Amino acid sequence: QGYTQKYIVKNYFYYYLFKFSAALGEEIFYITFLPFTYWNIDHSVSRRMIIVWSIVMYIGQVSKDILKWPRPLSPPVVKLEMRTNAEYGMPSTHAMAATAISFSFLIATVNLYKYPFELGLAAAFVFSTLVCLSRLYTGMHTVLDVIGGALISAVLLVLLYPAWDTIDHLLLTSPFCPLFSIVVPLVLCYNYPKLDYYSPTRGDTTTILGAAAGATVGFWLNNRFAASAYAGESVQSGFPLATSTAVFVLARFFVGILAVLLTRWLMKSLVLGVLGYRYKFPIHDLEARRRLEVEVPYKFVTYSSVGFMATVVVPLLHEVLGLL
Repeated sequence: QGYTQKYIVKNYFYYYLFKFSAALGEEIFYITFLPFTYWNIDHSVSRRMIIVWSIVMYIGQVSKDILKWPRPLSPPVVKLEMRTNAEYGMPSTHAMAATAISFSFLIATVNLYKYPFELGLAAAFVFSTLVCLSRLYTGMHTVLDVIGGALISAVLLVLLYPAWDTIDHLLLTSPFCPLFSIVVPLVLCYNYPKLDYYSPTRGDTTTILGAAAGATVGFWLNNRFAASAYAGESVQSGFPLATSTAVFVLARFFVGILAVLLTRWLMKSLVLGVLGYRYKFPIHDLEARRRLEVEVPYKFVTYSSVGFMATVVVPLLHEVLGLL
């Protein structure tokens, strides 16, 4: 798994375009774009995207480890990434995430804001296509993996859409929401399909479900103790970004991201320290951190804290700093 092929880049435009596009399906994108939507665009849009994203990604990750379809052989392909090489290939979760996020964003905003639908559709198509093509360029997936991932995500979107508002309403108003949002993802993570060797899919799934759990609890608390989530949801012309100065948008974003990244670092260090003391291992021991009893709690607690910070604490910080 540690072997890296040497290669020569002949077209730097495609190289950097698809390396960047591949990053749009990874944690760096999730941890920036989803909170950005919550802080600067619309809470209801962000809630729906997170619900769809977490469900789609869980199904995609589990499908990989059930189907166990191998990634493309190298050689003949050259693989430009190594971290996810230990994972199976079908379906491409990059393709699933890109399709789910771009088209759920389109569906969630088209009835809230007045903008050309064709423009939104073209943007969603270009975004998802670039991410899908990046998985072929980087040698991480076959064409069938990518098409399968995009189609599965599209089908799940179609199935979820009729229940979209109902799920959102229950997660905001049900007194059982906090318990449900924590217990169900934890059970799913601890009962993740077992493999004969270590794969990052369980850890990545725990990260996603943990972030969604923390955010969902935050949504519930905000709706219960702050402004109602259903206040003022009328059709508006243009996006909030168009009516807010760039300075305020950037300030909210950088303050929020700084708080989120600091939370992730602090909670990761704290939880790993506690688990290291409990199970007698140094916190930099990679093999120990891959064990079920360590990986699931440390990633779930860390990223649920990140989700909670992004939805509850950061908006309060914005208010205190006069950035709303």
